[in-house]
Amino acid sequence: MAVLVGCRSFWQSFRVQAAHRQSACRLAAAFFSRRYVLSNRVVLCPRLNGHGAVTRYYSSDSKDDLRVRYLDGEDSGIVVVGINRPKAKNAISKNLVKMMFEAVEDIKKNKKVRSVILCSLVPGIFCAGADLKERAKMHQSEVGPFVSKARALITELGSLPVPTIAAIDGAALGGGLEMALACDIRISSNTAKMGLVETKLAIIPGAGGTQRLPRVIGVSLAKELIFAARVVDGTQAQQMGLVSHSVEQNDSGDAAYLRALELAREINPQGPIAIRMAKLAINQGIEVDLSTGLAIEEACYSQVIPTKDRLEGLAAFKEKRQPHFKGE
Repeated sequence: MAVLVGCRSFWQSFRVQAAHRQSACRLAAAFFSRRYVLSNRVVLCPRLNGHGAVTRYYSSDSKDDLRVRYLDGEDSGIVVVGINRPKAKNAISKNLVKMMFEAVEDIKKNKKVRSVILCSLVPGIFCAGADLKERAKMHQSEVGPFVSKARALITELGSLPVPTIAAIDGAALGGGLEMALACDIRISSNTAKMGLVETKLAIIPGAGGTQRLPRVIGVSLAKELIFAARVVDGTQAQQMGLVSHSVEQNDSGDAAYLRALELAREINPQGPIAIRMAKLAINQGIEVDLSTGLAIEEACYSQVIPTKDRLEGLAAFKEKRQPHFKGE
C-alpha cells in the first residue's frame, strides 16, 4: 500500500481546477507509490528515558540540546521531541536547527510514527525564540541565511505527514511560537506566555509567523498582536483560538505535555494511513477553492480504499471488536 511520507513537491503541482480532477487523482496515486528508507544518521542509545522510551541522540557537539524519544508498549508510535537548552531558555541556535532537521527527517521517513509531541525539557520555558547572543556574533551576511534555514526547518515541521502537537508549558516567544504554530494542534498551560514580539527588536517574524498566525486566529487580531508585540497567557490564547486547550499548570510544570500525551493516545488507535490522508486533505484543501479542495479530498480518499486497514476496520465493526491497524 502506498503510504505518504512527504508531500510538498507533489502538492505544489497539484493546485488544479476541479475539471482536472481525474488527472489530479492519477498524480496522487503516482506520488503515493513512492517508498523511503530510514536515515542512518541517528544514533540509537540503549538506555531508557521515561515512559519506557528509547532516547535517540543526534550527531552534534551539544548532544543534549534535543532529545527525541520513541515511546514503546501501548504508546508505540508516539514520538516526543524535547528541546533542552536550559542555559539559553531553549533559544533557537544553529546547532538546534541542525539537530531538529535531522530529527524531522527521521520522523518523516518512519512510517511507524503515528503522532509527534513537541515539548520542552526545561521547566517554565517552551522556546524563547532566536538565540540573540549567537545572533549578535553573526556577521550581517550570515543572518539572512540562518533565518532562511530556521524558516525551512519550521516549514518541514509543518509538512510532517503525521499529527503534530505542541505542548506549551512555558514561554513561547518569537521563533518559539512560530515553531508551535507549525504544529497541527497547540496545548498550553494556563500560565504559559505566548507572543510574536519581534517588532520590539525592529524586525518582523521571519519563520512563518506573519502567515500562520493570521490563518489560526484571523487577520485583524494577528495584526494587533504582531504590531503591539503583545504577549498573552494560556487562558487568553485559548479564548482567541491560538491554542486548542489551556490546562491548569501542575506542580511538576508539565500539565500541557500530559494533556498532549492524552491526545496522542486518542489518535494512536485510529487508522494511521487514514490519519495521514485526512491531514493532507485538510492542510491542502484550506489553501484552495472548494472545488479544488473536494478534488484533493477525492484523491486522498482513493488512497485508503485499497488498504488492509480499511478491510480490518470493516471486519472489526462486523465482529464487534477493536480493530488492529498496521498501516498497510
